[in-house]
Amino acid sequence: MSKETRSLSKLVLSIAPSQTLEITAMAKQMRADGLDVIGFAAGEPDFDTPQNIKDAAIRAIQMGFTKYTPAAGTNQLREAVAHSLKERHDLDYKPEQIIVSNGAKHSLFNTFQTILNFYDEVLIMRPYWLSYPELVKLAGGMPVYVDVYQENNFEPRPEDIERMITDRTKAIIVNNPSNPCGTTYKEETLKAIADIAIRHDLFIISDEIYGDLVYDGKSHNSIAHFSHNVYDHTIVINGLSKSYAMTGWRIGYSACIPEIAKHMASLQSHAASNACSIAQYAAVEALTGPQDDLYRMRDEFDRRRKEMVKLLREIPGVTCAMPEGAFYVMMNIREFKGKSFNGRVIHNSKDFTQLLLESAMVAVVPGSAFGGDDFVRLSYATSMDNIKTGLERIRKFCMSLEDGKPMYMQP
Repeated sequence: MSKETRSLSKLVLSIAPSQTLEITAMAKQMRADGLDVIGFAAGEPDFDTPQNIKDAAIRAIQMGFTKYTPAAGTNQLREAVAHSLKERHDLDYKPEQIIVSNGAKHSLFNTFQTILNFYDEVLIMRPYWLSYPELVKLAGGMPVYVDVYQENNFEPRPEDIERMITDRTKAIIVNNPSNPCGTTYKEETLKAIADIAIRHDLFIISDEIYGDLVYDGKSHNSIAHFSHNVYDHTIVINGLSKSYAMTGWRIGYSACIPEIAKHMASLQSHAASNACSIAQYAAVEALTGPQDDLYRMRDEFDRRRKEMVKLLREIPGVTCAMPEGAFYVMMNIREFKGKSFNGRVIHNSKDFTQLLLESAMVAVVPGSAFGGDDFVRLSYATSMDNIKTGLERIRKFCMSLEDGKPMYMQP
């Protein structure tokens, strides 16, 4: 290790790079080299931001709305968020309980920095969104994993959660609907988690960024809605990136009891000041203006979801659960471990991903990035043509795999 490396923060050095961004960068480079790569890796809508939102941003620039705002967000946006939470999820928050940030990831960062002390433990369902453990570690906390299973549609079992609680447990993350699994938690599951959190006096970090993207006639349930006690223990995380195709605008928010919100606002005032004033102005239009584009995008995601799952299930050896929310499918590749392609043996999800990209020119994310090495994640936030073409390439790749050969032959 060099002297320069030794002098860096141990927390920063412990952070793993994003495999999603790594795979996406590889796919982009291959496209730049003239190769016909189909990408199922990116976690963002392929739709453009709705026109009324873009028009609002233009108005903000023309009006000169380009100065600092209050660190916690403009009053107008915080009121719009509070109204939206009431209208959509029957959650009562005052504007001063809302902290607007530079995306939901920033809201999570604020949350962990505010509630965690060194070595506090945070329960995370595995497979998990890949940034959760890193955000916890950056706050000095310790990620503790609760395994969830495809057979249970990736919903946690209460007894598995209870088993992982120790004297150091401080919080539990509920990602509903979930990335990477697309799971929408049943009401009884949420109530069981809430009961456990209250019994052990845990914070509930409820990441609801995909809450508007649920299917099959279901509605999103926020865990904060169950009782006043649960409400007091819950920090709701949300944002506009997924629902309104505003990933680059970087508007997220948290909602929680006033005491925590006050300290989050103080933290953000020193760390990042305010979210972009222009994006905040446009976000008010997103939440209060016409919602037709949101519903149109959701309907199209639903159509793609069904097609992707149908095509995956037609591939011999592949299984996958039907996602009920978000825009991801977890493809189970367990049957392909130990098989080979052109003499290269597939030992894990990263091997599968690398060979698929190199030979079939399809980019997916290895499940190891999410703590689930028997899977790869596919996003259906892409066109139907790409889904059909890409899944046909995956089918041919899987059917071309041969039984693995020993790495070394005995003499």
